[in-house]
Amino acid sequence: MGCDGGTIPKRHELVKGPRKVEKVDKNAELVARWYYCALSQEKLCRPIVACELGRLYNKDAVIEFLLDKSADKTPMEAASHIKSIKNVTELNLADNPAWSGDKESIKGDKYDDIQSARFICPVVGLEMNGRHRFCFLRNCGCVFSERALKEIKSEVCHKCGVPFQEEDVIVLNGNKEDVEVLKKRMEDRRLKSKLEKKSKKCKATESASQQDCTAGPSKAKSGKDCIKSSSGEKRQIIFTKSSADNGNSSVPGKVNKAASATKRSIADSEEKSEAYKSIFTSHSSAKRSKEECSNWVTHTAYCF
Repeated sequence: MGCDGGTIPKRHELVKGPRKVEKVDKNAELVARWYYCALSQEKLCRPIVACELGRLYNKDAVIEFLLDKSADKTPMEAASHIKSIKNVTELNLADNPAWSGDKESIKGDKYDDIQSARFICPVVGLEMNGRHRFCFLRNCGCVFSERALKEIKSEVCHKCGVPFQEEDVIVLNGNKEDVEVLKKRMEDRRLKSKLEKKSKKCKATESASQQDCTAGPSKAKSGKDCIKSSSGEKRQIIFTKSSADNGNSSVPGKVNKAASATKRSIADSEEKSEAYKSIFTSHSSAKRSKEECSNWVTHTAYCF
């Protein structure tokens, strides 16, 4: 049963004190953060992307995470801030010529050097193994060591020549202070983009409403004109003829011609009326002469 004299318990076995804090192996932590994906825990392979907080991911893992819309989706703290593929940047990494990890077959009888990294800084030549601080530019995705950006100060990317600002520089796998600063910048950037989208939408709606107001009365007028033209084509034609006559009368040369034509028509009508009167008078005078002759004959016969 114990405590029968055969065993003597010690104080630390009877009294439970605070547990010792387990120390994490720094080398293992560096390997996990710099050589493996923060989302799928698989080895990093190209294309490699980084979020706005400086964490490294495989692009395939991020796409699968975004496409998975199931209800039983486990929340991932490492990717909870990634809402779309636009929130990550594909990295433009420089290969290390001295690294031969994937070229040789590892059978377990070879020493794996943790210090040798797959990628290096293209300016200074430092290896990206977690011993040195590395950054990437959010505009172009080029990766440099922090020492290179401090020693060679410029407002243009050393590799591709794209201009950048201080806010575009994101530290890869930074400490807690770096993550807090990057998180604040990320929130400010997203809030600014939302406000810009709202302002663009408001401007678009205002312009559309103004176009509708200007186009509305013109459409109504055009509809009325069509109805009038469809219902009264003959009237419109007659009106155009009369207007053409009026237009011709407004010309001075044509006015004189029209006046002369009217004078000629009046003269012709007068001549016709006079000829008719002369014919009528001649006929009546012939009748009178015949009657007078007959009367004279009867009168002379009576006298004899």
